[in-house]
Amino acid sequence: MSKLTALVMSVALATPITIACARNPPKTNVGHRHPNLNAAQELVLKAFYKVEAAQKANEYDLDGHAAKAKEALRVASDELKLAAQAANRK
Repeated sequence: MSKLTALVMSVALATPITIACARNPPKTNVGHRHPNLNAAQELVLKAFYKVEAAQKANEYDLDGHAAKAKEALRVASDELKLAAQAANRK
């Protein structure tokens, strides 16, 4: 398989996944009672959009690593929300 064919196939496969991920940014509000967690949440969201910009700048040719990073940022966002909920219970 030629490099061009491999590139076209990679982009064709990655684009729908990337578009689906782009439509699902992490949640942003963990609550005003937790300013440090809220600030961390805002940084996670900024990082998510920076990774998305890098994907677009590189025509989504980042070997799936950017998509994995975005998923990790979604997980971090969920964990921050859980941390705020745990603090609220105490």
